[in-house]
Amino acid sequence: MKSAREFFHKISYLQYPLMLVGLYWMARPLINNLNNLWADYNMALIFYGLAISLSTLQDTTKSQNKLSLKIWQSPRYARIFLTYIALLALVMSGLGIFGAMATQYSALNEISFGIISLGIGFVGVLKSGIEMAEHHQKTNK
Repeated sequence: MKSAREFFHKISYLQYPLMLVGLYWMARPLINNLNNLWADYNMALIFYGLAISLSTLQDTTKSQNKLSLKIWQSPRYARIFLTYIALLALVMSGLGIFGAMATQYSALNEISFGIISLGIGFVGVLKSGIEMAEHHQKTNK
C-alpha cells in the first residue's frame, strides 16, 4: 500500500457487505411472520451503524460525485449539511440512551442499542464531513 490513507480507504469498502447484512436483518421479520421484530431491527441498526462507521474511513480529500463536491465546496451548503448530520447524531444517540436507560416501553428498549450504534456512526460521519468541507474549501480558493 502506498499510504495508511489508501489502506483505510480500501477497508471502508467493507461497509457494503455490512449494509447487506443489515438488509437481511430488516427483511427477516417479514419472512418469519413478524417474530422477533424488534430484536431483528435492533440487529439491523447495529449493522447499519457499523457500516456507516466504516464509511468514515474513506479518503476525505476526494469527493464521490459532483453533487457532494458542490456541497462541500460551498461554505453555506456545508454548514447546513453538517448541522443536519450533527442533529441526526444527537437525536439518535439521545433517543438510544433514553431507550436503554429510562423507558419501560419494550420495543424502544429492544432497539435502543442499535439506535446508539447508528448515532455513533453519524458522529463519525460528522467528523469526516468537517474534514471534507475544510479540504474542499481550501482547494476551491
